[in-house]
Amino acid sequence: MKVLIAEDDRDFGNVLSQYITLSGFEVILARDGSQAWDRFREDKPDICVLDVMMPEIDGFTLAEKMHASEPGIPFIFLTARSMREDIIKGLRIGADDYITKPFDPEVLILRLNSILRRCYSSVNDEYCIGSTILRYNTLELLTPGGTEKMTLREAQLLRHFIINKNKTLMRDQILKEIWGDDDYFLGRSMDVFISRLRKYLASDKKLELETVRGMGFILKEEK
Repeated sequence: MKVLIAEDDRDFGNVLSQYITLSGFEVILARDGSQAWDRFREDKPDICVLDVMMPEIDGFTLAEKMHASEPGIPFIFLTARSMREDIIKGLRIGADDYITKPFDPEVLILRLNSILRRCYSSVNDEYCIGSTILRYNTLELLTPGGTEKMTLREAQLLRHFIINKNKTLMRDQILKEIWGDDDYFLGRSMDVFISRLRKYLASDKKLELETVRGMGFILKEEK
């Protein structure tokens, strides 16, 4: 899932971008409202996180333009403006949430996941393999060892393996399918997610997520 962040504070924007990326999202970072509007039209994000006080185009005006252009794409205001009238204005524009700084980064990730599940998940999106069930709607993984709460990116990656079970998937194909690119940094990030999936699936003796040297990975299911 792509997250567009519109934040003119360079240091804060970089830290926020890194945190959201490590939580499994693809991040598009814009430094002002005008740049954010261009990236919104070009990159088609799944959700937007907007500051209010930005040069070129302020966050409220930007949100109105986005909502008029693509009313189905959710957005959150993340701003230092905490006055009651600002919060009311943001929500009236159509924001799915209004978060004031300072904030808890973990809360932001939970809210992003909650909004995305509500906006994009189908009604009964379950995937079964071996003795494991992936409930994609709620980002839950039910294994013989218990229930795990997954990040959206983990669930996307596992769903891709389940759909293509017992098939060797090339590294670059996985990166392009799930991350949208196949550069070196994303490849290192994917290896971290593969390790997490192996830990989640370790209790299911019918499943094994193997590395195919020089090629990619395969999720094997034994009957």
